[in-house]
Amino acid sequence: MAAEDLPSEFDVVILGTGLAESVVAAAFSRVGQRVLHLDRRSYYAANWASFTFNALLTWIQEHHEESQPEEAQDWSSLLEEGEELIHLSSSDSASITNLQVFCFTSEEDEEEEAPSPDAPNTTEEDRGGADDDAVKETSETESADSKEEETQQKPEEPAAGEEEEKPASQAEGAEPEADQSEPAAAQSQSEPVKKKISYAQLVKEGRRFNIDLVSKLMYSRGSLVDLLIKSNVSRYAEFKNVTRILTYRHGQVEQVPCSRADVFASRQLSVVEKRKLMRFLTSCVEETEEQRAYNGRPYLEFLTAQQLGDNLQHFLLHSIAMVTEDTPTEDALAATRHFLRCLGRYGNTPFLFPVYGLGEIPQCFCRMCAVFGGIYCLRHSVNCLLVDKDTNRCKAVIDSRGQRISCSHFVVEEGFVGAERKRVATPTRFLSRAILITDGSVLPGDSDQQVSMVTVPPIAAGRPAVKMVELCPSTMTCMPGTYLVHLTCQSVGSAYEDLSPVVTKMFRTPESHDLESCPSVLWCMFFNMVDGSGLQDEGHDLPSNVFLCSGPDGSLGHDHAVRQAETIFQKILPEEEFCPPAPNPEDIIYDGENTSSTAGEEEKEGAAEEEEREEAGNDEEKQEEKQEEKKEEKQEEKQEEEQEEEEQGLQTEE
Repeated sequence: MAAEDLPSEFDVVILGTGLAESVVAAAFSRVGQRVLHLDRRSYYAANWASFTFNALLTWIQEHHEESQPEEAQDWSSLLEEGEELIHLSSSDSASITNLQVFCFTSEEDEEEEAPSPDAPNTTEEDRGGADDDAVKETSETESADSKEEETQQKPEEPAAGEEEEKPASQAEGAEPEADQSEPAAAQSQSEPVKKKISYAQLVKEGRRFNIDLVSKLMYSRGSLVDLLIKSNVSRYAEFKNVTRILTYRHGQVEQVPCSRADVFASRQLSVVEKRKLMRFLTSCVEETEEQRAYNGRPYLEFLTAQQLGDNLQHFLLHSIAMVTEDTPTEDALAATRHFLRCLGRYGNTPFLFPVYGLGEIPQCFCRMCAVFGGIYCLRHSVNCLLVDKDTNRCKAVIDSRGQRISCSHFVVEEGFVGAERKRVATPTRFLSRAILITDGSVLPGDSDQQVSMVTVPPIAAGRPAVKMVELCPSTMTCMPGTYLVHLTCQSVGSAYEDLSPVVTKMFRTPESHDLESCPSVLWCMFFNMVDGSGLQDEGHDLPSNVFLCSGPDGSLGHDHAVRQAETIFQKILPEEEFCPPAPNPEDIIYDGENTSSTAGEEEKEGAAEEEEREEAGNDEEKQEEKQEEKKEEKQEEKQEEEQEEEEQGLQTEE
């Protein structure tokens, strides 16, 4: 919507399009509130966004460029008596730090580099060696290519259709080209050499990628899935089941047996271990006195007391409960029960993943808000708030065009609030993130369409545990022949310091050694992101009707964001239902169609009743006509009989 057309009064103004803000917008719009939803960025979902590869290159370049602080404009002329201004932050660049990009594949296609059929094979280490010490930040050429792509992280509807039509043909066409380009000497080797995907090919096929800034999964019985089902927002997206849970142990990737079928099919466990594991998982379903006796004590101590071996302790600790050795027993058992409750609802694991990436979920709620009348403006922001001094309530906001917009409530992303508004200067916590594009799976199997959740325990003392999600092309997040890998952990140092040791142990890079069987990293990015779990509403000096939403937190699920949204909604509208079910699209009656459609229905009903009455009346008339005809026939017969009698009487008289 054009900024000049914005109405001057709303019930709720929301700044930022992250998951929590988008859920809040949908909830308010659904119950009839007038919602204005703004974002200064040119794409939806903020730090929850998904990007095509080319759009991600543009995003990287924007973060490398030093943003000039905007000059604070004087809006005092818009103040009314008894009001004061609160300025919002003009930049949220502090939410992403320590951004580093590396490219370990060739710049151009191999056909151009080695046109001669007698040219020797180039190993992956040789091709990546030139880039070993160089950080591959986006160049001017790359940015020119990337600017042709929209910065919107979600592919447009036609683009999504193209992806459904083209992948099969392009994937089929990739293999013959690779075979033709390989020299004859390669075919004589014991193992065929697969053509390595070049950086130019990644850029060319950039629209096939949907790369999330945050890495999470959806518990099949988690709060987000329940909300999607309850509100009918789930119809705006598609989902895939995470097909397997893996763990990194003793230098190898192993599959974790978590369901009954997996336990009995596992080759890592002995018969005795299988029985112990099933007995333990069964006992975890309900809380017992024995479990309560270990409250406040480390979970590892409880597992040891259950006489479980190292194998079972590793699986239960890192891959099922997904906690540390020092986690209190009651918290770890609660996580284990949640894991077990989610098993089997949609597949063999507790997790779902949205097709086209996690950035789809905030957009689905924004779509629902728009369906019920919410107004959206990207590349548009709120510069300051107008606060009533007497009541300490926000009366209006001033947008980036200088328009005064009245509102009853204001919801804002935490990054837009300046540090001077914090009452307590608590240290900011960060998450370490790595995004890899690889040429294979960490655990090849019968199918090349596996979606895997991988748990990596601390590889050394003082190192954090790492959660890794490996996505295949069928999730529509990467091009055929590649995998998209997300690594996340709590920050100890920079993202590169925290996660590069894990990458070099599990994947082939120029720093790796003796990892011939591991997949190669083609391109990777490291960055730190603010951990949103530390948000405290009471820790900010803000008007009473201004509410904060934080960015992504470090947990695997989405409970934190959904809980934030529901809390804000209940504070503002405690009597209303949070995100009630939306009607089916064909049942929605829009403004202006209500009376006409109702009148039309009444006319149809009236016409039907009249037809029934006419039919009933016609039947009665027909019956009456028949009766009259019978009477007339009888009268005629009598008249004829009388005439005959008269004639006979005359004859006798004569």
